[in-house]
Amino acid sequence: MAEEWNRLLRACPTATPFQSHAWLHSWWLSYGREGRLRLLLVRRGEELVGAAALTLVHRPLPLLVPLGGGITDYFDVLVDPGHADQVVPALAQGLHRAARGAVVDLREVRPGASAEAVFEAWPGARAKLADSTCMELPTLPFDELVKRMPASGAQRVRAKLRKTDAAGIEEHEVTEHEVPGAVRTLLRLHEKQWRGRGVTPEHLKPRFAEHLTRATRRMVRAGEGRLTEFRLDGKVVAANVTLLSAALSGGYLYGADPDLRDRKVDIATLLLRYETGRALAEGRPVVSFLRGNEPYKNHWRPETVVNQRLLLSTNALAPLLRLHESQLTGRERAVGALREALPAARDWRARLNELRVR
Repeated sequence: MAEEWNRLLRACPTATPFQSHAWLHSWWLSYGREGRLRLLLVRRGEELVGAAALTLVHRPLPLLVPLGGGITDYFDVLVDPGHADQVVPALAQGLHRAARGAVVDLREVRPGASAEAVFEAWPGARAKLADSTCMELPTLPFDELVKRMPASGAQRVRAKLRKTDAAGIEEHEVTEHEVPGAVRTLLRLHEKQWRGRGVTPEHLKPRFAEHLTRATRRMVRAGEGRLTEFRLDGKVVAANVTLLSAALSGGYLYGADPDLRDRKVDIATLLLRYETGRALAEGRPVVSFLRGNEPYKNHWRPETVVNQRLLLSTNALAPLLRLHESQLTGRERAVGALREALPAARDWRARLNELRVR
């Protein structure tokens, strides 16, 4: 289905790189379970005008969830805008039939996504929750982004870039055939960068490496992705995978040699300067940091965008939906309480240690 799927992808203005055939097909090969795939397709004659890619899971209860799992930052359905008034209700009706034995749990729905229209057209029970936080910047010349910062921060950024440029780092965009070796290098640098600081365990697993290699290779070929190496004295010291759609340029994963800090090289600023320049040249309106609100992202005064979690079920399964919703909200309250308690616990531990010293 690659050709017709990607034709619909290009027509759908809300689509993100995570709805590309390359990403979804590769994810299924690495993570899919036989017999669990659920593809909902809407056709007008022979033409594919709507699609949703889901999979069935049984824990903690029967759920229909998006393909892509926890390593995917945005979910959406695909809708041909020329036929949206027919496609959206058709998707809602088809999904309603598919959900006779399961709750539909659509995670990481970006605000403005086509999935919102399906949610509004849903004929059964439904609920909407907040999901992950994403950070986004408008695509502007890099100097304009620096001017958005406080004066002291802008001065520090310029000083860092002068030191970085003085080091002589060179960029190299990886070709399709270079992708396998470049992904291995990136993941090695990523592990080294996060060693001892809580690296995401999935990023170290062979299935993730297989998926990232396969998906990136196809996306580089199709212009849906970019893998860039940054070299110093001929050695790769950083690498970055960027996923692309008409709506955005998203920095998905990077790795950098920690020794760069000794040379006063700020790799995060170097990556952002490079990617904003490319996004500007390509006409992509948004540069996204994707999920996570790490402090270094906030330095740039990005827009905070909160993804949504859309829960849908038939009326017959409404009690199951409410149970799932209550479990999710209860878990969020517990996590929130823990986050509030941790600073107090750290203060208490520090005071106790001080008393012991005395």
